[in-house]
Amino acid sequence: MSKVLYIIVCAAGPAADVAELVALAQDAGWNVQIIATPPALDFIDVPSLEEQTGRPVRSRYRKPDEPKPPRADAIIVAPATYNTINKFAHGIADTYALGLLAEAPGLGIPVVVLPFVNTALAGRAPFRRSVDDLRAEGVHVLLDPGRFEPRAPSSGADHTDAYPWHLALSALPTAAG
Repeated sequence: MSKVLYIIVCAAGPAADVAELVALAQDAGWNVQIIATPPALDFIDVPSLEEQTGRPVRSRYRKPDEPKPPRADAIIVAPATYNTINKFAHGIADTYALGLLAEAPGLGIPVVVLPFVNTALAGRAPFRRSVDDLRAEGVHVLLDPGRFEPRAPSSGADHTDAYPWHLALSALPTAAG
């Protein structure tokens, strides 16, 4: 049985193309579950992703009578926004996606974060501390030259096509299968 990969999608320009990451993950043998932050629902094609994965896109906690989704063997957060990265680092669990992230390190679930932030946000002290704190807990934050490099403010639309989805998958410490 293939392993389960949760892809947590945030509300950022590249989110519209998350199907690329889904395809890469499926080709590598992963069973993919999409988790969207509530604002990300406006950025993604939910019916298409549900067809591609064979699973419902989740953005809220399940109701008591709904079946539990399979537990994640690994999690990728991409595109990861400034807001989500800071909340994750500070243990804030005010959405379903953040609730999953809040407990993942404690459960030993590998987490890879592929940001999509601009230089003004990436240069802020709270963000830099959040990245350092997440890395100290074993979270793989791909924010370095050769991985994801922040863009100039107001230029995000110019960089969505070059978003390095493949880096997130290749950074997973465990393989599917």
